[in-house]
Amino acid sequence: KDPLGELMAQRATRGLPPAGPEPSTQVAQAPQAAPTGAAVATAPAQPPAPPSKGTTTASNRASATQTDRIIIVALDPGHGGEDPGAIGPGGTREKDVVLRVAHLLRDRINATTVGGNPMRAFLTRDGDFFVPLGTRVEKARRVQADLFVSIHADAFTTPEARGASVFALSQGGASSTAARWLANKENQADLVGGINVQSKDQHVQRALLDMSTTAQINDSLKLGSVLLGEISNVGKLHKPRVEQASFAVLKAPDIPSVLVETAFISNPEEEARLRSSAYQVQLADALMRGITRYFARNPPLARSRSV
Repeated sequence: KDPLGELMAQRATRGLPPAGPEPSTQVAQAPQAAPTGAAVATAPAQPPAPPSKGTTTASNRASATQTDRIIIVALDPGHGGEDPGAIGPGGTREKDVVLRVAHLLRDRINATTVGGNPMRAFLTRDGDFFVPLGTRVEKARRVQADLFVSIHADAFTTPEARGASVFALSQGGASSTAARWLANKENQADLVGGINVQSKDQHVQRALLDMSTTAQINDSLKLGSVLLGEISNVGKLHKPRVEQASFAVLKAPDIPSVLVETAFISNPEEEARLRSSAYQVQLADALMRGITRYFARNPPLARSRSV
């Protein structure tokens, strides 16, 4: 069974509302079920014991709130299914590499506790299938993720391009021509899956506009900075600072979100490294250290997910 779904079910039996808002019926038809493609820990945190009959004291409520606090990190392996993503000169597919890195990072997150609160990873896809860009964001919001980390290994127009990059959302223009080029390329993923990203649906357009918030971007830049610092210890950087561009998967208004380009798969040397199991482990370790450092400097909000 899905541990996150079990936690929601346990809440329901205790008379608590399900965890998280439901921004769209496109994700999770039943409140007790985690969204399709979720991959979370094999051992969920034990729920608090219900209070004794007739007692509804503030201390009991506070205890339940503290115990129920699960720090959720949404991991978003790019592409999938009919969308292979970038393909290296040796035939390596981006969708395969980033999924393996996400699985390694998931295992590390699920084994980590921050300030006494267990961490759990939530994957927008845990297998080789296509997920629309907007659905990836909605899935993360559905479980009230504390962070959103999209993992990629892109290509560029020349094989000389190399190095890892970290991107946050931009409210205005992209921070560089390359950033704009990569964002436009990634945002076309829905076209592969048959989704019209140029939809004239006013509700969708209004939601996208509302998602570009200053607070989210500031927190995303903090997250991106520590991730970039850790990645620099295991490989070369394409740019020494966090870049910004209008990536569709970074537009959750209430979740610090970054997109990590682990390397340029179009570079033969970096493609070989991305295929290496040892390097994939190094990447996962670096990302885990960055996430831990971020929470050490920016403790998660002391709130219950039953609210």
